[in-house]
Amino acid sequence: MSFLGFVFVGLLAGWLAGHLVKGGGFGAVGNIAVGVVGALIGGFLARNLGFSVGSGFWGNLLTATLGAVVLLVLIRLVRK
Repeated sequence: MSFLGFVFVGLLAGWLAGHLVKGGGFGAVGNIAVGVVGALIGGFLARNLGFSVGSGFWGNLLTATLGAVVLLVLIRLVRK
């Protein structure tokens, strides 16, 4: 995936995760960061737990979104 594709998936994943986890949005730049870090977390979890959500754009987006949701939930727990 190209750098722009990675940023675009990160933006979408962060935005989706911000909507799924109420109060979890951080603006456009923050959502990109959450999405990119979420993609790394999602990929790590998928690989180590032995599951796959598919490949290509939609698989990458789903993996990144799931990882971003996990990240936002962890951030929310630490903030409390």
